[in-house]
Amino acid sequence: MKQKTHSGAKKRIKIRNSGSAVTKKAATSHLLVNKSKGQKSMAKTGIPVHKTRVKALRRMMPGKLGLQNKVVVAKSEVESK
Repeated sequence: MKQKTHSGAKKRIKIRNSGSAVTKKAATSHLLVNKSKGQKSMAKTGIPVHKTRVKALRRMMPGKLGLQNKVVVAKSEVESK
């Protein structure tokens, strides 16, 4: 049977072209009046997922995480031959 992508993970995590995962920073949805302009502007960018969570993400998102890296490695091996 085909594995399904975790619906909560696909809503919260984006996969970059490099194959790394990025998630949204915390504290950006409410009580924004109390936060400085700098805090709010820094929170717009995503934050990379920590390396200790990558194994769990691979289970939640089969075939999505790290796929691009494998393709790049395969092309460089072909060019060296």
